[in-house]
Amino acid sequence: MRGSILASATPEPATVRLAVPRPLVGVSRGVLGTPAALVGLALSLVLVGVAALAGQLAPDDPFRSVGLPLTPPSLVHPMGTDDLGRDVLAGVIHGTRTSLVVTLAVTVVATLVGVTVGALSGFSAGALDDGLMRLTEFVQVIPRFFLAVVVIALFGAGTDRLVLVLGLTSWPHLARVVRAETLALRTRAFVEAARSLGAPESRILLRHVLPGVLPAVVVIVSLNAAGVIVLESSLAFIGLGDPHVMSWGYLANNAQRFLRVAWWMATFPGAAIALAVLGLNLLGDAVNDLLRVTARYPPRPLP
Repeated sequence: MRGSILASATPEPATVRLAVPRPLVGVSRGVLGTPAALVGLALSLVLVGVAALAGQLAPDDPFRSVGLPLTPPSLVHPMGTDDLGRDVLAGVIHGTRTSLVVTLAVTVVATLVGVTVGALSGFSAGALDDGLMRLTEFVQVIPRFFLAVVVIALFGAGTDRLVLVLGLTSWPHLARVVRAETLALRTRAFVEAARSLGAPESRILLRHVLPGVLPAVVVIVSLNAAGVIVLESSLAFIGLGDPHVMSWGYLANNAQRFLRVAWWMATFPGAAIALAVLGLNLLGDAVNDLLRVTARYPPRPLP
């Protein structure tokens, strides 16, 4: 009897159950919860798919004449032909690949520079922080479009030069956001705990601070990508793009002289630019909403 009483009075070992993280809830609310988010995700996926399959969707050379000049849209040429008999649909498809390649390259360059400058500026203090912020402000006030015009006019048109100019001037806003996030994280308890355990500053920055900064980086990068598409198309529209590469801006530039007689030459490239920018902007807003939902409902212990 005594043994049974003691056994019943002895508490069982406590078991701590952690709540399942709620990424699926965040995805459903942030990405699949609104029609705008669905549209942004769908347009972005179509953009990537068309760019990846451009060689299969339009295997012919987009600069090759395939029909009569200025043919209206038909079953043979769904987007018509231009003044040289080139298929506008093939040009739009290959222009999608050009815009996506330029956007990805510029995004990689700008992200590397912006994250590096912002993280170093926010994690350090004193002269390094001041110097990096003055550099960021200097680059931020430079008009990117006119700088790209000057560089291309001096050194010639080329995709590599365009990527360098846009990539090296598109990082200031990202750097300022990363700096602000780093300043907020550098004084958190887990960072101080890692520092008290003797972790080097470089390890703290790479393993503890930067992972918390990445969500904000994703949002800024997705929004900046839309601006890169507009800049690349604008430069090609005024004749400063690579003349050997098909792009949306090249098609729009070629359509200027035929707006009254061939509306399709300007309509379809313009619609492609508008849909790509709209999709990336809506996707960036969806990612932002997703991160807010995830931050609002963190994992917590269950009783």
